[in-house]
This record gives sequence, C-alpha cells and structure tokens, in this order.
Amino acid sequence: MTAQNALLTILIEKIRTDTLVLPSLPEIALKIRKLADDPNVNLNQMSEMISHDPALSARIMKIANSAFVGRGVHVNTMHQATTRIGLRYIKNVVTAMAMEQLFVSKTPFIKAQMAHVWAETLEITAFALTTMQQYNANFKHTAVNFDTMTLAGLVHNIGALPILTEAEKHHDIFGEEGFIQQSIASMSSNIGGTILRSWGFNEELIEVAEQWHTSTYQPKHPSYLDFIRIAAIKHGYFHTEGDENSLYQPYIEAGLISSTEFYQTAEFKTLFNEIKQLFI
Repeated sequence: MTAQNALLTILIEKIRTDTLVLPSLPEIALKIRKLADDPNVNLNQMSEMISHDPALSARIMKIANSAFVGRGVHVNTMHQATTRIGLRYIKNVVTAMAMEQLFVSKTPFIKAQMAHVWAETLEITAFALTTMQQYNANFKHTAVNFDTMTLAGLVHNIGALPILTEAEKHHDIFGEEGFIQQSIASMSSNIGGTILRSWGFNEELIEVAEQWHTSTYQPKHPSYLDFIRIAAIKHGYFHTEGDENSLYQPYIEAGLISSTEFYQTAEFKTLFNEIKQLFI
C-alpha cells in the first residue's frame, strides 16, 4: 500500500466511523456569528462583544479605515467601525481570523505547509473577490455578493486542514511535500464538505468546498464556484487540462471575465491589492 493510500484509508475510516477530529471555530467566532444571525441584534451589542477581543478590534478598525471600505472619513470608535462595515461582513472577518488560528502546527514541516495553504487561500480569495467585483460592476442584478464570496474563498480549501493534521501525527510516514500536496489535491474536497456541514454552513458554500477542484462539475448559473475556479486557474490549477487562455475561454463566453488578460489592467491590480489588505 502506498503512503497516500494509507493516509486515504485512515481518513476514510475516520470519516466513516465519525472519529475524524474536525476543526472547530474558536468561541469568539461562534458567538459573533450567532449574534450576527440574530434578527434582533443591534450594532451596539456587536461592537461591545468585539471590544472584548483586542486582536479582532484592531482588525475591524483597520478594515473600516481601509482604502476599499473607507469613505474618506476616519472612524475612531468600534461603533463607527461596525456601522461602516455592517454585520454580515463582520461575521466573515471574524471567520477569517478564526480560520487563520486553525492553521497552526508545532512541527516545522507541517507548519510551513499550513502557512503555504493559508497564504494561497488568501491570494485566491482576493483574486476571486476582485474578479467578482468587476463582474458585478457590469450587471445591476447578480446572484453573487461580496460577503458570501469572501467566505467562499476562505473555506474553499478547508479540507486540507485535517489532512495536514493527520500527516503531522504520522510525520515519519507522510512527511514529504510532494505527497502532502498530492493528498490535499485528491482528498480535501470531500473532507471540506464534511467540515462545512458540521459548521452549519449553507449548501452554496459546501458546493464550493466539494467541487472547486473538479473541473467536470459545472454550476447551472454564475456562482461563487466560478470565481474561485477563475482565481485557481491564475494560481496554476487545472494546467494539465490546457493553457491559461483556453481555460479562461468558457468564462469569457459566459460573460464572467472580459478577456484572458482581464487581471492585467491597472484597475484590477489596484482593486486586488486593496482587497488583499483586508486580510493582512
């Protein structure tokens, strides 16, 4: 049995017996997500809860005064910041920070792999958001929005986390970079769907986690999955199925991007850098 098959066997058996330890969002993230979903919540309650977490408070203030979100007037209080950003986006910012805390390891090799996966996740998220923003600018009524697109990007490869965690436990057998990357490519999608279901996320996001790496699966209408794939192509995914130009052609025909060089414009680059700063 190859090392990858051995790891796959371990993971499948743990999923089958419901013994795979799935990552859990930190308590502050769970509380804020629950509060944001409460139809009776007000911004005073939200700003009060955020104020108890210094790291989260600093991130919220930074985003509220960023070039992308800011409106030229500097905000100084948490209430002003939460008012500017809005409950839904705060919910996703908290999720992003919480997820970043999950990608940690005491083993240098696995720590480096987790850092790579998280950095790529942020790059793909920012690229997908920028592409979606340009698409939405051309259409008044679309089925995709910034808040959900942010979350879709951040969770699209969450299935890599248990694979890396399991590899850390058996580092002497599974601790090789090429093997780890191949395992993530082949196994992370189903695991990602399982994680998001355990977190209570909706089917739209589960579809992204389960299908973004499967090019034969095509959504029925423009979706978050499309924009994740567009970003993934830019980052070298699907290269065995064609060059970048040919891979982008279906998205040009669908009107999601303007050309194969859509990301080379000054406007795109500026917006991409502004959005990327939201996650740093």
